[in-house]
Amino acid sequence: MLPKSMIALLAGSALAMPALAAAETPETHPQSDRDGLHFVHGIATADAPNARADERLAIFTPTSNPIRHRIDYEIWDYALKNIIVSMGPSTRQGAPRPDPVIGSRLKSGPQSRYRLEGSLVMFRFFDKEVIESFTEYRQDLERVVETQDISALPRNEQLAFWLNLHNVAMMEQIAKEWPVREPRDIMIGGQPLDEAKFITLRGIPVSLRDIRENIVFRHWKDPKVIYGFWRGEIGMPHLQSYAFTGANVSSLLDVAAADFVNSLRGTQKMSGKLVVSELYAEVAPFYFPDFDNDLRAHLANYAEEPVVELLAKTDQTVASIREADIADLHGGARPTSYQPVMTEPGLASDRPICTERMGQASCDVLFARSLKLQRMERRDQPTSRVFFSNIDLPGDPPNKNAVE
Repeated sequence: MLPKSMIALLAGSALAMPALAAAETPETHPQSDRDGLHFVHGIATADAPNARADERLAIFTPTSNPIRHRIDYEIWDYALKNIIVSMGPSTRQGAPRPDPVIGSRLKSGPQSRYRLEGSLVMFRFFDKEVIESFTEYRQDLERVVETQDISALPRNEQLAFWLNLHNVAMMEQIAKEWPVREPRDIMIGGQPLDEAKFITLRGIPVSLRDIRENIVFRHWKDPKVIYGFWRGEIGMPHLQSYAFTGANVSSLLDVAAADFVNSLRGTQKMSGKLVVSELYAEVAPFYFPDFDNDLRAHLANYAEEPVVELLAKTDQTVASIREADIADLHGGARPTSYQPVMTEPGLASDRPICTERMGQASCDVLFARSLKLQRMERRDQPTSRVFFSNIDLPGDPPNKNAVE
């Protein structure tokens, strides 16, 4: 694996500005429930989920008699803790429309009403050396497959590997193309980001979609695995500040599932219907064949009070929430203004001073985050989610607490 000093470059500005990376949102103004929603007429019937699977990937089918080995992701874990800004749990209130840059009509930074949910990445601070380190790390993970029989590891170890490889590769490709407004616009060799086979595993060209659908969805039947795949979009499950490991993968997936299900990105109510993320329609052939009933049962496993009520008061489900904007602190664009943040009366001690390096728009997002978290604390609402990793004891079976 790469030396930590290489990925340590990623810490850059985050370590230099701890005050900016800790808070959330001013009062939201009334906003149409239609904002951020894109309606589809129905869920396309898919062929059998594995119909287009590359059968060569069958070599990654989990074995029934695993060996008790582990893979270390310390470098990726270290990087995640320094390149991500967690926006905290959803308050189920859309973020207000951002104000234009002072003295202009231009709006910069994240525009999505979901920008104060999930997490945002600090892509602007990745220089050439940092981006190359992502490529080297992804290639290191590919080499693990050459030297280690991944299918012979405990199921949780295998799952952690596939999730980390997918997310590292996604981070690498977005970082290469930044600034970009929507990750799905990225093309690699004439192929869309999701379809391009730029990963090589035992000589087999593999795409990000292959990892999700033809390896993980093919062999893991618990739908909570869908929340471990980061797609680089604000509207999708967020990237957590922990690398997946065999010990924590089950718990982290539960945390990610609870975050998404109880967010506006995951569930809303409109015209008496339950409106959910298009993600659920995408994975329906694998996990929700009886879409309405299967999905509602799944959501109920993670639903908190507002969503429990939403489920009880609706009897139709529409998969139409879509937000393709990049999950980036700067909104996929370089700052257009370097004017310092203006201090408001009574907020001088709370509002950070914005630097040219940070950019006005990202400072505004971080300040909004700070206000959101402060309001949640005043209302005794939890501002984070806690997870407990599995604890291994002598004599435990290698697949204890495995994600099935």
